[in-house]
Amino acid sequence: MHLIREESALPIVVGGIAALPLYPLRPAGLAAFVAQLAPTQAAYLHAVGFTAKAQELLLLPGESGVAAAVIGLGGERSYRAFGDLAYRLPEGAWQLQPGDYRLDDAVLGFCLGAYRFAQFRRGGRAPALLQLSEPALAAMSHAASINMARDLVNMPANLLGTVELADAAEALAQRCGAQFSRVIGAQLDVEYPTIAAVGRGSPRPAVVAAFTWAGSQAGVDSAHISLCGKGVVFDSGGLDMKPAAGMLRMKKDMGGAASILALARIIMEADMPVRLSVRIGCVENAVSGEAMRPLDVITTRRGLSVEIGNTDAEGRLVLCDLLAQASDEKPDLLIDCATLTGAARVALGPDLPALFCNDDAWAAALLACGEAIADPLWRLPLWHGYDAWLDSKVADLNNVSGNPQAGAVVAALFLQRFVAPGVRWAHLDTYAWNDTSRPARPEGGEAMGVRALAEAIGQMAAAHKNLMVEAVE
Repeated sequence: MHLIREESALPIVVGGIAALPLYPLRPAGLAAFVAQLAPTQAAYLHAVGFTAKAQELLLLPGESGVAAAVIGLGGERSYRAFGDLAYRLPEGAWQLQPGDYRLDDAVLGFCLGAYRFAQFRRGGRAPALLQLSEPALAAMSHAASINMARDLVNMPANLLGTVELADAAEALAQRCGAQFSRVIGAQLDVEYPTIAAVGRGSPRPAVVAAFTWAGSQAGVDSAHISLCGKGVVFDSGGLDMKPAAGMLRMKKDMGGAASILALARIIMEADMPVRLSVRIGCVENAVSGEAMRPLDVITTRRGLSVEIGNTDAEGRLVLCDLLAQASDEKPDLLIDCATLTGAARVALGPDLPALFCNDDAWAAALLACGEAIADPLWRLPLWHGYDAWLDSKVADLNNVSGNPQAGAVVAALFLQRFVAPGVRWAHLDTYAWNDTSRPARPEGGEAMGVRALAEAIGQMAAAHKNLMVEAVE
């Protein structure tokens, strides 16, 4: 099962074949465009009332049928303006014409909108192809990385188990020249006791997949970025079992790990001047005689004891040992991604990942990057007034609160207990799913916030490199 999508799988061709012209237009440029058309085409465009509003597509007739296409951009300045073209345009190649848009936005939107999870379906039409004069490497890398994450999230849980998710991480590491390792079995019990406890109820073994990488321009003083992901391949809730409706999308409970792998791929393919560490906890939360029970007490890697108030709050248990290990290495930045709480979705809905961060400057940078590239995040507080809600009478802390309010905040506060003091840390509580299809966002698995994280890390890496150069000079 090959789950690492290559850029060659994108609907992009670079030169070499016949293609029809595709004109992206804004309302301000419509009159000038019409003036240079053949009279019959100009008359047709006027007759159908084309105004160049966003997502408005018009096929221009010619002697042999369709001669060209015009896509309205309206006031949309993001990749989404191009996000529904791949299946609205007739099959074949289309060559982008110059206009008031960014090429990277066009390529990214076209490729993300062309994505379909069709491994198990027969038939269906192929997407149109976008012809470029030269590759748009960054946009193509971002699209392939996001689509890779979508594949992982969309894959049925009977085919993507714990070992298969770890295998996908290993395949990515090998592709990018990273050093890979995995921890399983008795070693896992010792090094990651909470991950082992969560996975004990499943016949599929829990695995921690990890790799390290350094950019070609990275040295010992380069920024160290550490990434952790929740990789629960299916979440039944454990003995505190979810209702049937609550399990329907639980194959996506490894969406945090998929997002982390997408982010790592973008960083590595961009050859950012950083040192990178990646850890994902691959586990299934199942029901059996071996499953952890409510009111069990587990001692974590950090040494803190945790009372299990609810077995369905397993994601924070998967992450806490990873965060403890990662933060003890004192990285310049620690990030985790997880499909952690329904409370975040109640607060922010499906489109906005909840951002928790212990550093205001870094949080502001993340929010600004998300805003600039249409990959939004929304910050929620690490409100320490709720810390006491995690108190336990028999252990150092409980994995849930007895108070039903502020569930996403309380989950983030739990994770923060395992982050070493002084380490800059950001936690994304993400939905990892599109409930409906919209331009560039087909229904199904999604990697939200990944491009915002990559943009901010790229800026941080460049600034860190400049500081190092200045220090040497």
